[in-house]
Amino acid sequence: MAEFLRDEIPPGTLHLLILKILARGPNHGYGIAQFVESSSRDVLRVEEGSLYPALQRMLLKGWVRAEWRDTENKRRARFYSLTALGRKQLELEISRYRRVSQAIVRVIEASS
Repeated sequence: MAEFLRDEIPPGTLHLLILKILARGPNHGYGIAQFVESSSRDVLRVEEGSLYPALQRMLLKGWVRAEWRDTENKRRARFYSLTALGRKQLELEISRYRRVSQAIVRVIEASS
């Protein structure tokens, strides 16, 4: 049986993914990680060692805010939500991502 491999999230896109998920509504770290996995059909995985430092950086930049609340399982968790500055950053991140990904496609598809 072949081993199932997950791909790493390309460098520079973790903030974009987090911002996009939080644009849907507040969520906690575990929920963010689960959404990335499920919506990517288990291709992408966010490690805790990357996720929580990224959320902390985003808090410091003012892109997200956080508050402690109970989850649907009655556990305390820090819920993150997008700020107005975060919405602007999301638009910028999407624009950058599209520009870079289109450039990569042009290079890949260029005749040799």
